[in-house]
Amino acid sequence: MNKLPPITAVFWIMKIAATTLGETAGDLLAQTLRVGYLASSAILVTVFVASLATQLAVKTFRPALYWTVILATSTAGTTMSDFMNRTAGLGYAAGALVLVTALLAVFAIWKSTGYSFDVQTIATFKGELLYWTAILLSNTLGTSLGDFLADDSGLGFGGTALVITAVLLLALLAMRTTPISRTLLFWIAFVLTRPLGASAGDFVSKPVSAGGMGYGTVGASVLLGSVLVALIGYTAWQQRQIRLAGLAA
Repeated sequence: MNKLPPITAVFWIMKIAATTLGETAGDLLAQTLRVGYLASSAILVTVFVASLATQLAVKTFRPALYWTVILATSTAGTTMSDFMNRTAGLGYAAGALVLVTALLAVFAIWKSTGYSFDVQTIATFKGELLYWTAILLSNTLGTSLGDFLADDSGLGFGGTALVITAVLLLALLAMRTTPISRTLLFWIAFVLTRPLGASAGDFVSKPVSAGGMGYGTVGASVLLGSVLVALIGYTAWQQRQIRLAGLAA
């Protein structure tokens, strides 16, 4: 049984909200609370592993659990990327290159197994494990790419968010209007939502003097968390209605 959500407009809204929250929550832990990138990465990777183990063990799609794992990959990806790029000194460009290489390696392994890349057909333990590995790496890559575009390219937080939004919309448009593989376009769009979330998170949380809106990591995390919880509640309600309709039929 497929334990992953259907790919709808609500899915993409929730993905962007979760990745944006991942950026602000990761910064809240590592910077605002002064836990540090290495310790924060260890904490958040532990949370990711625990939530993923639960996700892999269940037999049906559970919205709250699924989005908890997505959020865990986003927060862990933020601190892992910052540790690589800042603490370890790789820099945004080199860090992004390392992560691109790692993500391509995962896709190569995935292809060699014979499992489909189509997330709507993933129904095995190994297939789902590859799916979550790719998500963790794509969210980590997205942080590096978003930071590179915002800081090194000179686009700033707002400019980076606009550029990535435009590219993301083109990918979604191509998904509906061109013969290009929907699976390929899905993964392109999926990866792009992370740098969009990273840039949007920085834009909302950073001070006005740095080009942001000045809400801070606490205010931004509370705001985004409220939005995500509301959407999870809506998804759970929608799932119940579908189940009841099936029983009535």
